Amino acid sequence: MGRYSLGKGGKRILKWTLAVLGLFLLVVFVPRPAEKSIRKLVETSYSVSDPAFRNSISQLAQIPLIGGNRVTALLNGDQIFPPQLEAIRRAQKSICLENFIFRSGKLSAQLVPALCDRARAGVQVRLVMDSMGASKLEQPEIAQLEAAGVQFIKYNRTEWHKLLRVNHRDHRKILVVDGELAFTGGACFADEWLGNAENEKVWRDTHFKVEGPAVAQLQGIFIDNWIQTQREILHGPNYFPELSPRGSTLVQCFKTGPKDSVETARLVYLYSIAAARQNIRISHSYFVPDDLMIEQLLAAVRRGVKIEVITPGIIDANVVRRASRARWDKLIQAGVEFYEYQPSLFHCKVMIVDDVWVTAGTVNFDNRSFRLNDENSINVWDKEFTAAQIKTFDDDKAKSRRIKVEEYKARPWYVKGAEQFASFFRAWL
Repeated sequence: MGRYSLGKGGKRILKWTLAVLGLFLLVVFVPRPAEKSIRKLVETSYSVSDPAFRNSISQLAQIPLIGGNRVTALLNGDQIFPPQLEAIRRAQKSICLENFIFRSGKLSAQLVPALCDRARAGVQVRLVMDSMGASKLEQPEIAQLEAAGVQFIKYNRTEWHKLLRVNHRDHRKILVVDGELAFTGGACFADEWLGNAENEKVWRDTHFKVEGPAVAQLQGIFIDNWIQTQREILHGPNYFPELSPRGSTLVQCFKTGPKDSVETARLVYLYSIAAARQNIRISHSYFVPDDLMIEQLLAAVRRGVKIEVITPGIIDANVVRRASRARWDKLIQAGVEFYEYQPSLFHCKVMIVDDVWVTAGTVNFDNRSFRLNDENSINVWDKEFTAAQIKTFDDDKAKSRRIKVEEYKARPWYVKGAEQFASFFRAWL
C-alpha cells in the first residue's frame, strides 16, 4: 500500500483544523476565567512621576517599591545566559530556579552540569518547571539532576483528575542565587533563545539582572510555588541574607496568578496607563487587550498621550497574532502607532511610561497572563534605567514595519474574518 501525502495545502488545512478543534475542546471543557475585580476605568489626577503614584503602587500591588537596587537589562541570549550560568557556577548556599520552558539542547547541556556540580558541592538546588514547558527535557538529563541531589519539581502535571486546571500554567521566570543575586524577564531555557536574535528562528527577548534588597522579593515569589508544590517553607540566611544597597533604583517585584484575590498584573497596567501624561511605549509579544484595557488606552490618547506598540511580525502562535490584530481597530483609528518587528521572533514584555516608569517581566498583554497563568513582574521607577529602555525600544522600532491605518482598514474580508474568529478565543490564548 502506497503512502498518502497531504501536500503543503493539506497539511496547512489539517494544522488549522486541529488548532480549531483544540480551541473548541478548551472552550467546552475548561471553565471560562471569571471576571475579577476591576471593571471600571481608572482615573488619576497625577502622573507616574508624582509621589502619590509611588505611594499607591506599593499598596495596590501589595508589595513595596524599595530603593537601593541596581537593575541591568540583558538583551537576547548572548547577554542573558552567560551571567546566569556564571552565577550558578559560583553559588555557595542556594540556587532557586523557576521557568516555563526547560528543553533539552545546547543550552541544557551547559545548564544541567552546572546545576549538578553545585548540588554535589552541597549547594541547595531547587528547580520548579512547568510540566508542559518541561515536557521536552529528556529523561537522562532529569535523572542526572536528581542523581546529583537537585530537587526537580514539575508544576501542575497533566493528569486526568486535573483537567480543569490544564490551562493554569507556571509562566514565571526566576533565578535567585544565594539569596543575593536574581534574574527575571522573558527568556526560557531553550535553544531558540540562544544567539542575538540574528534570524527568524531565534527569539528577541529582554531579561533583567537584579541586585539589592529587591532580590528578596523575587526569592519570595519563587518560594510561593515551592510551597504550593512541596508544602515546605524555605527560610533563613541561605535564602534571605542581609542585603546591602547596590544602587539607587526603586524596584518592586510582585507575583500574580489565578489563586490570588486580585489580578495584580492587570491592575498595575491599568493604573500605569491611567497615570501616563506624556507617552506610553509597549513592547509585547502577545498584545491582546481586553475591552477595559482598550478603553484605558483610548482615555490616555484623549489626554494627549502618545502611544506606540511593537508587536511581532513573526510569532510562534499565528492565532495569537490574528487575535491581536482584531483588537487594534479603535486604537489605530485613534492614533495609536503599531509596529511589527521583522528580523526575528519577538518575545519582549515591557511597557515604558513617561520616561520614568517601566513594568516588565513575564506578563504578556493578554488575558492568559492577567488571569490564567502564574506570572511575576518587575517594576522600576528610575529615569536613567528608563532612558536605556527607551533606547532599546527605539532600536527595535527601527527594525520594525509600521502598520498604518490605511493598510489596516484595507485588509481583505477573509483576513478580517479570520482575525475576528481568533479573537473569539482570546480569553484562553
